[in-house]
Amino acid sequence: MDALMAALVLGAITQAGDRTGWLAAILADRWRAPALVVAAAAVALAVNYAIGVAAGLAVAPLLTPEARLLLLALALLLAGLGTGWRHRRPDDLAGWRIGRAATALLGLFVMVLGDRMQFVAAALGARSVLPWAAAVGATIGALAVVAAAVALGEAGWQRLPHRAIRLGSAAVLTIAGVVTGLSALSLI
Repeated sequence: MDALMAALVLGAITQAGDRTGWLAAILADRWRAPALVVAAAAVALAVNYAIGVAAGLAVAPLLTPEARLLLLALALLLAGLGTGWRHRRPDDLAGWRIGRAATALLGLFVMVLGDRMQFVAAALGARSVLPWAAAVGATIGALAVVAAAVALGEAGWQRLPHRAIRLGSAAVLTIAGVVTGLSALSLI
């Protein structure tokens, strides 16, 4: 259960400072199909975070409990460092001619592939008794942000204070990474 809640909160924090919601808002506005975009995002996020957890499960037997906690600390620190950067507008995928559902699914899948939360989900899965709860929690947390972006639309999404959101998310993730790392090293 701990992996579910941690991943849910971290999924929302990492996506709040990311471009996935922005792309989802762009696609939903263009096609006037918010339900389609949210459904595609749910599948793209779930598959990506399941891949992350599978990777975490593959390395977990090779790591001690302290090393697993250090892996989580590293994932959080890197997520914090990467979250603070300013983002350009994502490509609107207008040139993709594979249909709306496939464009939304593949475009969002590629956007999330290898992102910060995938690494965090891997680290959470590697140290959890219920590793797949990390994928479920990450999906729910990230999807909440994406669904909110779709509901706001691109114009509404752009009106949000993104710099403050990114910097706040970066601070929370970095502090969590430092505290987790110090705990793994038995320094606190």
